[in-house]
Amino acid sequence: MLNIKKTAALLLSSVLAASSLFACNEKQSGGKANASDLKVTFFDVGKADAMVLQSETATVVIDCGEKGDGKNISNLLKDSDTTVIDYLIITHFDKDHVGGASKVLKSFEVKNVLTPDYEGNVEEYEKFEETLTGVSTNVMKLKEDVSFTLDDVDYTVYAPKKDFYGDGDSAENNFSLVTKAVHHDNTLLFTGDAMEERLDEIMDIGKCTLLKVPYHGRKLDNLDDFLKATEPKCAVVCTSSSEFSGKMQDLLKKRGITTYATCFNGDITAVSDGSQIKIDAEKGSSL
Repeated sequence: MLNIKKTAALLLSSVLAASSLFACNEKQSGGKANASDLKVTFFDVGKADAMVLQSETATVVIDCGEKGDGKNISNLLKDSDTTVIDYLIITHFDKDHVGGASKVLKSFEVKNVLTPDYEGNVEEYEKFEETLTGVSTNVMKLKEDVSFTLDDVDYTVYAPKKDFYGDGDSAENNFSLVTKAVHHDNTLLFTGDAMEERLDEIMDIGKCTLLKVPYHGRKLDNLDDFLKATEPKCAVVCTSSSEFSGKMQDLLKKRGITTYATCFNGDITAVSDGSQIKIDAEKGSSL
């Protein structure tokens, strides 16, 4: 009888452990992540992307919002006594992604800068390129995927598969670098402003635990297919209330994805301990 009870207890323990994998818990306390954690801060900077990923000894920045938003990133890093950024990833050169990059480059030692391999056409891009010439950093304009490991986080940055996506507004969006960060059992996926053509290119990227929803939550015809393929448990949308499509909100709810949006929740922090992701929002609750 004792052996039966012991076996049952072990089975129950296994079931509970399995059910906790890829879980996203809401409304956790803020503050610094533990040494073995991966902490992601999504800044509330309107219809723009600005994110900081921090592990025990390493820092990755993905996009820097618009001109003036670089101070948000700088303040956070200074508050956590960070002086070095290991990788600055600029997904593409729209002003709401590259705008604050000059401030960040001037404020910190940046070891590596990753960008797509094309030329931007906005003033903020020109300022970014000018700043790069005055700092010491390793600039990589990606034509192929790259992978690296920082602490116990495995990163892969996926390059666009074409060198031309047309002349319309969506062309630059489809150049978006896509970053996958694997932290033990959790996978976090950052998709920039990927639109339909770019999402088709990464449809086989695999499942994720947390998804940074592409293109500020605007309507994308194949986003439902992408959600089916990646099966995120939770999502964050960096957006303004006017940009966040009602249809996309309904789709995320229909799929049962715990979703936060900067326009409703302010700054958002997601902390992965390797088995679960705990989300803390500055205000409000998930959709």
